[in-house]
Amino acid sequence: MTCTGCETKVSRTLAKVLAVTNLKSSLILSRAEFDLDVGTTSAVEVMKHLERTTEFKCERVTNQDSSLDLICHGDPVDIVKGDWPDGVTEVKMVDGKTIRVAFDAKIVGARDLLEKGWPNPMPLARLRADPTIEVGAKHVRHVGYMTFLSIVLTIPVLVLSWAPLRDKERKAITFGSVSLAFATIIQFVVAGPFYPKALKALIFSRVIEMDLLIVLSTSAAYVFSVVAFGHLVAHKPLSTGEFFETSTLLVTLIMVGRYVAALARQKAVESISIRSLQSSTATIVDQDVEKEIDARLLQYGDVFRVSPDSKIPTDGTVVSGCSEIDESMLTGESRLIEKFKGSSVVAGSINGSGVLTVRLTRIPGDNSISTIAGMVDEAKMSKPKIQEIADQVATYFVPVVISITILVFCIWIAIGIAVQNKSGSEATIQAITYAITVLIVSCPCAIGLAVPMVIVVATGIAAEKGVIFKSPNAIEVAYKTTHVVFDKTGTLTQGKLTIAREEYLITSLSTKALLLGLIEIIKHPVSVAVATRLKSEGVEATKVSNVKSINGRGVEGTFAGRILRAGNSRWLNLSDEPLVQSVLSQGYTAFCFTLDGSLAAVFGLEDSLREDAFFTVSKLQSNGISVHILSGDDDDAVRAIASYLNIPMTNVQSRCTPADKQAHIKNLLATTPDHRSSAGKKANNPIVIFCGDGTNDAIALAQATIGVHINEGTDVAQSAADIVLLRPHLSGMLTAITVSRKSIHRIAFNFGWSFVYNLFAILLAAGAFVRARIPPEYAGLGELVSVLPVIAAGMLLRWAKIYE
Repeated sequence: MTCTGCETKVSRTLAKVLAVTNLKSSLILSRAEFDLDVGTTSAVEVMKHLERTTEFKCERVTNQDSSLDLICHGDPVDIVKGDWPDGVTEVKMVDGKTIRVAFDAKIVGARDLLEKGWPNPMPLARLRADPTIEVGAKHVRHVGYMTFLSIVLTIPVLVLSWAPLRDKERKAITFGSVSLAFATIIQFVVAGPFYPKALKALIFSRVIEMDLLIVLSTSAAYVFSVVAFGHLVAHKPLSTGEFFETSTLLVTLIMVGRYVAALARQKAVESISIRSLQSSTATIVDQDVEKEIDARLLQYGDVFRVSPDSKIPTDGTVVSGCSEIDESMLTGESRLIEKFKGSSVVAGSINGSGVLTVRLTRIPGDNSISTIAGMVDEAKMSKPKIQEIADQVATYFVPVVISITILVFCIWIAIGIAVQNKSGSEATIQAITYAITVLIVSCPCAIGLAVPMVIVVATGIAAEKGVIFKSPNAIEVAYKTTHVVFDKTGTLTQGKLTIAREEYLITSLSTKALLLGLIEIIKHPVSVAVATRLKSEGVEATKVSNVKSINGRGVEGTFAGRILRAGNSRWLNLSDEPLVQSVLSQGYTAFCFTLDGSLAAVFGLEDSLREDAFFTVSKLQSNGISVHILSGDDDDAVRAIASYLNIPMTNVQSRCTPADKQAHIKNLLATTPDHRSSAGKKANNPIVIFCGDGTNDAIALAQATIGVHINEGTDVAQSAADIVLLRPHLSGMLTAITVSRKSIHRIAFNFGWSFVYNLFAILLAAGAFVRARIPPEYAGLGELVSVLPVIAAGMLLRWAKIYE
């Protein structure tokens, strides 16, 4: 797809298919995603319909199952139509010798499928690139070939037309015949594909797109030249003569512009490809025998060896060895992380000086790289609201240009006859040249690319720095942030609580066993810390029934008819207990355990701030952003953190339930900002970011304008937040806001450039400036001149200064 008209055409065509819902498309990625009711029609039928009505070539991208490309020794059709091994979900042809086999890796492993799946084992085909990159590269090559052909055929026409050749007058018909032949080939072979695309877009999708302007302008120039050549052959030459150089050079420059634009967009997509981090080989260990294999052949149950300074092929758990791992290329964390037995490792990270033996936990097609890449692709497929405005403008652009062209044509006929005293035919010929120039020099492509080009690059750069934008709205509004609300435990603090004090009122071993049985499966940081301490003391958990977690309060269950509760002192009505008061007065987080309402144990827990918490909060405040803390923790613990971070106590609320957090954010959203946003401008409406670690924060994440989930693991796909911070650093908040601000600035530049270019280009083409105009043969440069600055504006984000 080359412009927003192409994307509109695809969207409208697919929207007419009743079985298609939840449609999303991307101009930059040349991709459409949708839900399909397979009971009504099949994906193959939808693809055929799309190809028939739009002239696009479609390819289905499968990402639900694992897949392998295999080389067939015989006819691939026999394999496709034959019996499939257990676990295989789809087999389709890729080319004349290659098939693509999709399979459920939990049923059959990749190596087992390759070696035992069919009676005659088939070798593995070469590793193909990311489907988006591969399809894009194929399109660039095709456009490049057609551009080269057009250049080769245009050069002789230009030489015959412009060079001071001998006997040019006498050989005019011969030279004209050669020019006609080359111009005809260009018109029907190079420009020919524009015709069905433009007509089918008009008929089936009711879209008047850029291709129609190309068809009208090149056809007018070519047909007029043919007519003029006919007059020359009949020895009745027109005063203007034929100008095949105009139609040929017009098509060639259009193709050059499209090739350069396609190449630039392809390089932009390739430069931010997360999947390129995937290692291509792995060394598996089987009964102390090592064997290097293609990483695609890894399967569940494998143990692999990671040599020093080599890339980790997929996610796993270390079973032996120790080393330091560089995970910066995936999470942005530059500090080396020590790994030892029991540690988890992630695909794409680079091993240090040690040797690790790792048991696979996720296969390459479903590992951290694939998960994060899928989230980035999802963000690229999404459209911010500002894109809807651009699409709307681009929709009306071509009809307006055609209307202007008709007006210019009529005006120049009138000027030619009334002012310049030309004959009707001469005035018409002159008007045609102006009309052709107006048609082709105007370009909606820059408008269509203004937003998606920036979004694609911005999401990729943010991902490289450990920030995943899952919502397009987040990029669009984050730079206008007025309030940032932090959860405390696990967000401002590291969430690695340690027990500083523990008191038991009932000292029997069964008390500890019951408490461990109650909280063992709870993932809240406080419960995890207490459970870890009890397990380290050798306590064996007693089975507790009806265990239920209560958000913002604690957990309860039953044992032998007794009610067990563990949680904060407010929920258990124990805040006035002397022992609890003693723990709270020391600034600890109090965790209480009761049996039938009687206090059995009290724990005092403490946590440490994240290293960059002070810097991040200070930077936000210096940018005019109001910072808040909402926590379910006790007063003294929360106030101590707020005091250290210089956060006003009016912006601090402790002992919050999830509903309290929601109410506080609602109040912030309802207030009128009395300060400037991070963009440096007076904010019209409050923009509230809530940042939490995901524990009990779902309601607040949803209530805020932008929800940010700070994540220290790799399983980020389930987060419902708008932004996910892959690294455990709060400075990711600054990165997100900066990326948003710089992206919007570039989008604004792109819109401004599109407007200025089209305004002056159309005025120059229409002859509005007496002493300057654009010759029709050079009008094809319009797409190149208009699109390249837009692509460059997006690409320059890679070198912009962004907080990390």
